[in-house]
This record gives sequence, C-alpha cells and structure tokens, in this order.
Amino acid sequence: MQFQLSPELIQKIELLVEERNDKELLLHLQDLHHADIAEIIEELSLDEATYIIKLLDSEKTSEVLMELDESDREKILNNLSSKEIADELEEMDTDDAADILAELSEERQEEVIASLEDAEHAKDIKELLRYDEDSAGGLMAKELVRVRETWTVAGCVREMRRQAENVTRVHSIYVVDKDDKLIGRLSLKDLLTVHPKTKISEIYIPRVDYVNVHTEGEEVARIMQKYDLDAIPVVDEIGRLVGRVTIDDIVDFIKEEAERDYQLAAGISLDVEADDSYYRQTRARLPWLFLALIGSFMAVIIAEGFDSALENYGALFFFTPLIAAMAGNVGVQSSAIIVQGIANGSLTGSLFKRLVKEVMLSLLNGILLALVLLVGSYYILGHDYLIGLTVSIALLSVMIIASLIGTFVPITLNKYGIDPALATGPFITTSNDIFGILIYFSIAKYMLGF
Repeated sequence: MQFQLSPELIQKIELLVEERNDKELLLHLQDLHHADIAEIIEELSLDEATYIIKLLDSEKTSEVLMELDESDREKILNNLSSKEIADELEEMDTDDAADILAELSEERQEEVIASLEDAEHAKDIKELLRYDEDSAGGLMAKELVRVRETWTVAGCVREMRRQAENVTRVHSIYVVDKDDKLIGRLSLKDLLTVHPKTKISEIYIPRVDYVNVHTEGEEVARIMQKYDLDAIPVVDEIGRLVGRVTIDDIVDFIKEEAERDYQLAAGISLDVEADDSYYRQTRARLPWLFLALIGSFMAVIIAEGFDSALENYGALFFFTPLIAAMAGNVGVQSSAIIVQGIANGSLTGSLFKRLVKEVMLSLLNGILLALVLLVGSYYILGHDYLIGLTVSIALLSVMIIASLIGTFVPITLNKYGIDPALATGPFITTSNDIFGILIYFSIAKYMLGF
C-alpha cells in the first residue's frame, strides 16, 4: 500500500518525539521507505527533525538526508556535530557524500573529513570535491566493479564478490589493463557460461561508451539518453577508470538543470526556494526586473517620439499593448524551441537555414493573425480600414523580427558559453517590446503620413 502523509501521522510523530518515546517512534518509522521518512521530517520542526535523524541508524538516515530538500538538509546538518555528520557519510556512496560535504563551510568540511574512520572513503570523497559539480567528475561515484584483463573467470568472480560489497547496484562490469586504463566491459552472461579458467582478455567486449571527468553534465545526460545507459564509466585525463555516473545521478542533475533554466527563463538570476529570505529573493529577482524597467522606459521614449500620431490617429495607441505582447510571445516561442533543441542536441543545420525557417513560420502565422486583426479592427471596433491595415502590417513585421531575435539570441549565447535559457526570459521579452514599438510606429508613420 502506498504511503500517505496525513495530519494525524504528523501529530502522532510530534507527540512521540515530545515524550521521547523512542521505542514506539522506531516502530512507526522502521518499515517506512527513506523517502517517506524524509517527507515526514520536512513537516516537523528543526529540533524534532534532528531528534529523529539522531535516533535512526546511520544506514537509514544517510538515505533520508539525500531525499530532503537542500534548505532543510542544511539546517539539520548545522544541528549535527562533525562526528555525527561523518557517521552519516560513512554509509553513503562517495558521490552523495561529496554532495553533502560540498554544502558545508571549508572549515566544517575539514572537521568532518578528519572524523571519517574509513581513510579510503575519505580520500575518494576529497577527490570528487576537486571537480566541478556539473561535470562528470562531480556527478560520478567511485563505487564500481572492475576486473583486470589478465584474470581468469574464477579469479574474476572472487574479486567481484569482494568489490560488490561496497556497490549498491552493479550495472556493469568494467575491464581495465595493468595501468587501470579502461579497455572494455564484461557480459555477465559470458562470465557465467565459459570455463572458470578462461582469461578475461578472451571474452571481454572492447567497445564501451565512456566520458571524461571534465565532460559537462549535459553531455553526459545526452550520451546516456542516446544509448539508453543505466550507467556510464568515467575516465581521467590519461584514460584510467576513476568512477561511474548512474542513471539516478543523471536524473537528479537533469531535474536541477530544468529548475535552474525555468528560473532563468522567468528572470530569476539566483537559485532560490520559496522559503528563502526576502534579501536573497530580492537579489535574485531585482536585476532582471530592473532590466525590464529600463527596456519599458525606452519603449516609452520611443512612443513619445511619435506624439504627433496621438493628435491625428489616437486609435493607434489602443493597439500598442497588443503589438508589444505579440512581439514578446513570438520571441519567447522561438527562443524556447531553440533552447530545447540546444539542450537535447537536436538542433542541426546552419544558422542561416534556421533563421529562414523561423521567418517562414512567422510569415505564415503572421498573415493568418493579421487577417483576423484586420477584420476585427474594421467590423468589431469600427476603426478606419487604413488604421486596421496599418496595424495588421505592423503585426506581421513585428512577428517576423521577434522570431529572428528569438532564434538568433539563444544560439549566439550558447556559442559564447552563456546559458541560452536566459534568452527565453525578460531579455527576449524586453528587447522585443522595444523593437516592436519602434517598428509599429515607424510603419504607421510611413502609411498614415503623420
């Protein structure tokens, strides 16, 4: 039966914590999945959550901590001693332990590492901290099963049993040479069906997909998606096998990237949560709002430059919000398609061909919408036919220009190493507002002669 979080359960847990009834509290929690316990903890106060983390054994709480929201986890970690955090890290895979450690201050990191009893585990964690968190090195775990090409099948199986004790899931068996350089992979079927004295060099598969420690996370995700991989080995600069990235790690990475891109597209420059302070949220929002204000102010200045239109053709100003909105909408649509194509690697062909395609799409959509606007302006609003024709032609022109901007900007940003998700937010909307107003009144001035 699927777990259901209820107010009654939360009240019961709170009461048991208050009474320090550890025995019954453990009875309620011991059979729950770690993700369910994390869901409960997020509804408790900090002191109550810390009490439960300290009560449960480290094997379970290490998994619970990884399921918690980052801000909740940070608060709980601040309530734990360095030794208590180290006890949790001892039970984690190296990649998860490194992620936890990275959230602490440098001083606290050193204290926690010094408290780790497993020297090899501590060494592996410190190695992972050297890599960029969004690279294959930052995403990988050190735990894996590797065998040497010179071993026999019987010796290989014995060594695999020993190594597998520290590996949560055995996705693949990797083959290395005497220098630990990755040379292939091993089929479990072949391992089970050949003679025990057969050498691994005779049965391993030399073809294996892999990434470098410095490969960007987006590229790792693309490769794993393309080849439908549950895990991918990671090699260092000279080809030595140093770790692997598993599917759960890459799913978490994709989720975080999607959240980050969504915030960028909404004009939020920092990674923020709903519960963050006023100061942090203001810092995240204000820069792009300021940009939007400057852009809108420029649009006002442009509109004021055509003040003679107000005297002779006041109806033009009623269409100004429509033109600005359509420019922004078309720009965001075009940039969103391009950003998606860049993200999943499906964007092919030259920039010129892409721009031509966007112009043709905008031309087709623009003609249809311009005809609707022309009819509505004349028959519903009762404006002069020339006014309706002017606004319709301006709409068509604005849509074409907006689609070109929405296509060109994200491709250019990506070319220079800037996250193209920026292009789908206020940047595109504001720039298209300015160009839209300028184009609108310029066409109106030409056609109406004011």
